Amino acid sequence: MKQFEFEYGTGTMSAMLPDETDVFIPGVTVEDPPHIPESELEAAYLDSLAHPIGMPRVSELVKKGSKVVFVVPDRVKGGEQPTCHRRLSIRYLLNELYTAGVEKKDILFIISNGLHPRSTNKDALALFGEELYHEFWPTGQIISHDSEDQEHMVDLGCTEAGDPVRMNRYVFEADLPILIGHVQGNPYGGYSGGYKHSSCGITDWRSIASHHVPSVMHRDDFTPVNGGSLMRDKFNQISMKMEEAMGHPFFCCDAVLDSKARQITIFSGYAKEMMPLSWKVADQRTYVHWAEKKYDVLVFGMPQKFHYGDGMGTNPIMMMQALSAQVLRFKRVMSDRCVIICSSICNGFFNDDKWPYLRECYEWFQRDQMNELPDMDRLGEYFATNEEYIRKYRFANAFHPFHGFSMMACGHIAEMNTSAIYIVGAENPGYARGMGLKTRATFEEALEDAKKKYVGEHPNILALPLTFKTAAVHLCMKDPAKDLMDAYGHRPGHC
Repeated sequence: MKQFEFEYGTGTMSAMLPDETDVFIPGVTVEDPPHIPESELEAAYLDSLAHPIGMPRVSELVKKGSKVVFVVPDRVKGGEQPTCHRRLSIRYLLNELYTAGVEKKDILFIISNGLHPRSTNKDALALFGEELYHEFWPTGQIISHDSEDQEHMVDLGCTEAGDPVRMNRYVFEADLPILIGHVQGNPYGGYSGGYKHSSCGITDWRSIASHHVPSVMHRDDFTPVNGGSLMRDKFNQISMKMEEAMGHPFFCCDAVLDSKARQITIFSGYAKEMMPLSWKVADQRTYVHWAEKKYDVLVFGMPQKFHYGDGMGTNPIMMMQALSAQVLRFKRVMSDRCVIICSSICNGFFNDDKWPYLRECYEWFQRDQMNELPDMDRLGEYFATNEEYIRKYRFANAFHPFHGFSMMACGHIAEMNTSAIYIVGAENPGYARGMGLKTRATFEEALEDAKKKYVGEHPNILALPLTFKTAAVHLCMKDPAKDLMDAYGHRPGHC
């Protein structure tokens, strides 16, 4: 037997698993492509900005008096080290803007939180670093997107598919809107950055409800995650509708990042032409062709705090989203009978300040003929228009209430694609059982039960330590012909 340590609360939980258990850790089991050395980052940025793809360079798009708005991801995306993409790209772009005559007073930074919590001053400091923060925060030139500030939202009508498009007015009215993005594997429709950034980060809940919903996320083209889904089409259509209404494209500066948020390559220019090129580079790090067999059991641990914040690994609805995100990324290597065994302290901590509405959502799910998570979808507008929850989003740094419904739409994917899910080590196991999950005290007990009921005496087991502590990959079969779907939504034998 082999001993493993899996994330659990603020520490770890031990597991003894069979000697034949395979292990995968992103960036370790299979190394990432080489990142750009720190000494070469400046040259890489200057070269990318001097040769943008599909549009003129920034200095040709502005002059003295031009209004420039930077759209910058919140803390859910990218790194915060001194050489992180946000900080370096902004600094090099500012230098070019100033050289072209743009004045500091005409520059605005918008943190593109979408339905995520609006950023605090501490968040802004962590994102921008001391120099940029002190240069722009005191003058009110770093703000956080407020999708419920009707005065500063613009209604652009609908896409050809009928999806509503509303966007931030500051971005809409800018002479030059600049998107700073990260090309990293994302369970929601493929890569972050590019048009995903604009379609999700500076819109409102009604726009987001056109794609982060069961009718889009429960389609066959959504799982496993890929770049050819209906969701990705909607991202593109919404963002191109924005560009059409503005009368000019976004200028994008995206970085392909490795497991430690270091830059592999920098891409700048017109998103429509730039994204396919950036994805090809990102594919080398994200779609890892490693597995030689399908796995019957996935084993990993869930810390209390990760990704969306403290409580993600204990709030039962956010737990479901996290479980489903792993299914989306690992479905290609999961057998048809696959079970998940995951440690979680599951102690009833909802973090009501961050997710003030999810306790009520959980209680709704326990009654009123709510048999599976998609049944909750009919309550989306009821919660999304709740004035108190909206006030907490706008003024108390909480998630927007509709965000929970995108989490629930995702959360059902784990049930759709597994035989069973076991939560081990739950302090209040009723919360897990209330989501349809099985509970056991230890990994060993869960595995014995799974062998008896689902996977037989000799299952193929894949251990995934650090799965929520490291930038994830989309794990694939070593032989691509055995995958369910490639990176672009194509199934083997189809084009």
